[in-house]
Amino acid sequence: MRAIWKGSISFGLVNIPVALQSASRSEELKFRLLRRDDLSPVNYKRVAALDGKEVPWEQIVKGYEYEKDRFVVLKDEDFKRVDIEATDTIDIIDFVDLSEINPVFFYKPYYLEPQKAGAGAYALLRRVLADTGKAGIAKVVIRTRQHLAAVKCNGDLLVLELMRFADEIVDASQVKIPEAKEPAKRELEMARALVEQLTEKWDPARYTDDYRSALMKLIDAKVKSGGKTLPTTTRSSKPATNVIDLAEVLRQSLRDAGAKPASAVASKAASAKPAPTKKKAPAKPRARAGAASAKKAA
Repeated sequence: MRAIWKGSISFGLVNIPVALQSASRSEELKFRLLRRDDLSPVNYKRVAALDGKEVPWEQIVKGYEYEKDRFVVLKDEDFKRVDIEATDTIDIIDFVDLSEINPVFFYKPYYLEPQKAGAGAYALLRRVLADTGKAGIAKVVIRTRQHLAAVKCNGDLLVLELMRFADEIVDASQVKIPEAKEPAKRELEMARALVEQLTEKWDPARYTDDYRSALMKLIDAKVKSGGKTLPTTTRSSKPATNVIDLAEVLRQSLRDAGAKPASAVASKAASAKPAPTKKKAPAKPRARAGAASAKKAA
């Protein structure tokens, strides 16, 4: 794998030479626009909105729209004036608890590969980050643009994950969440039982892009058929959950998943309670009775 950037991690007086390698790749299918009659590729032209005329590159400038249809032009020397000096260094500013960072800030990971003479310091930083659960918050310039980033431990590797700055995150208060009453105890028990039933050990290979796979099968079929039109398939969608019938939906989900009904969960919780100290026979716990009625209803 070819490195896209070489430099070093720096914090305090520590300097660790590293190479940056992409940890992700885009699997998005790319398509060309064609003329329908003869499948000739269609090219894009730079056309001015005012008169519809094509504009050559030498006549194009960059402008910032500060008001509707009002622009200020920025020249090459303007960009050079505010250019951030590329230091080839991942400058760690702070160390923070990784659990404190909202995942919405992360968006692109890179592997950090130790270079010659950096293996010892690399292993030391990786071990400290793993032991403390912290991440190094850094700034780094990649391809002329400055990024906020986090240096994190990932198994035997250090990972640099690019982050969004605070002003790039939309304020969550703009999302309107309707008021809802507190979930009933029985609904919570069934929901927890369903989550436990559907819990699996994390294995990324279990999850594939079904849309891309189906699209590639369609493309292969078209290639083999000489580009003929293939029969269409209907697309099904699941109905939204009706809040009024939430308990019944949970019961049905538990049945479909092959899970124990909520009565088993409630009975297990009731049997775990300590017995009364009095010698008389203890009364049946309410959770057991309620769970039994729930089982009968189910």
